[in-house]
Amino acid sequence: MSTDQFGLAEGDYVPDPDRDTTLLLDAFYEHLRSAYELPGDLTGAMRARQSELEAANRSMIVDEPARHNLRLTLALVAAYELLLPRLGREKAIAAVQAAFVEPLGDTMQGGTRAMLDHAPDAFLAMVELSKSREEHAFGKGFVFDRPADDDRRYHLDVRQCFYHDVLVANGAPELTPAMCAFDANWIEAIEPDRHGFRFDRRTTIGTGGTHCPFHFTRNAAAG
Repeated sequence: MSTDQFGLAEGDYVPDPDRDTTLLLDAFYEHLRSAYELPGDLTGAMRARQSELEAANRSMIVDEPARHNLRLTLALVAAYELLLPRLGREKAIAAVQAAFVEPLGDTMQGGTRAMLDHAPDAFLAMVELSKSREEHAFGKGFVFDRPADDDRRYHLDVRQCFYHDVLVANGAPELTPAMCAFDANWIEAIEPDRHGFRFDRRTTIGTGGTHCPFHFTRNAAAG
């Protein structure tokens, strides 16, 4: 896809959790249906199972962002449950990750790159986007530390991940790396030489780390 469905390129993107989650879920289920030639009744069963899981996990909704993050995460669990007997564990994990990461990947990467290319200060634009998403898209289900927040560094450490908590509670922690992999869709848009800053994330909770470092750092001044 080449259409900037999230409106990132304009540089004034504000997360809309309901819209964004619906876009992601529609693309997720359509990718599974087409890539694996799944019958419509199976993808329908996945959506029905997602609804059942949402009802069973209602107590995890701590704020409005959590409501939508719960929808998103439990869609992965529902699809995984129904794919397991058809594909086996490893192939089912790979299928869920591909369906979550790939459909809107070009859209997100292109929109993020355009935003950075046209911003007067690409570092500041990315920091403002990160802070907006922390407030509007992540909410209280996540716990953040900010060891650095100045004109040259924005270092955010995720100490508690709602996605991981939901997956653990539903017996599918092996799906957390799929959530981590989704971030590559915007990370890969950052070109340090072009945009004047770099991004570092050396580990994640989903891959066994104690936290997820999202560290944005301006390039060292020349000379």
